[in-house]
Amino acid sequence: MAGPYALLWSGGKDSALALARARAAGLQVSLLLSFHDSETGRVRFHATRVGMLRAQARAIDIELRAVASTWPEMEARLAGELSMLRAEGFGGVLLGDIHLADVRAWYEERVTAAGLEHVEPLWQVPSADLLAEFVASGGRAVVTCVELAKLDRSWLGRIIDQSFVNDIAATGVDACGENGEYHSFAFAGPVFRAPVRWQAGETGGEDGFAQLDLLPL
Repeated sequence: MAGPYALLWSGGKDSALALARARAAGLQVSLLLSFHDSETGRVRFHATRVGMLRAQARAIDIELRAVASTWPEMEARLAGELSMLRAEGFGGVLLGDIHLADVRAWYEERVTAAGLEHVEPLWQVPSADLLAEFVASGGRAVVTCVELAKLDRSWLGRIIDQSFVNDIAATGVDACGENGEYHSFAFAGPVFRAPVRWQAGETGGEDGFAQLDLLPL
């Protein structure tokens, strides 16, 4: 019998939905594995502080393993963490990819090379269906990053709820932001024992992205 699973955790809605689906399928998920930029202390693109990831992990009641890395070091750090998981008796790794085949292939090659099962609970489910499932289940998240070529700054800080589902459908972008249109921070839903409390901080951005800083409340 395979050992427990680790979930590659970004803190966003897709990670939360992947966890919910994995649990519904009977998989034992006992670790959230997250990588963040060693200079900023934030998840790349999402702009989420590591401290907010820890708040999520406490609310979910799963251990968080937060790994600091520069971008050039990322592949080597991932390989090291996968090797450690295998040595610790983990059976597999869960990811929240939806339809980007090149991204899936990159991770799958490395996960399986480490002797672990590669599991994708969201794979090839239409993005609109996944977003609707997340919201209908009681899942809630806040938009923390947008790609300005695809969505304007007014989307920053939007709560992902039924109103968001309706509005994002009208834009023509991928409903889950799978192409990088937006990123989020999940704070409520079936995987959480209690909502994660947060407050909006300053907005900023670089390289064509606008980002919202989330602070603990």
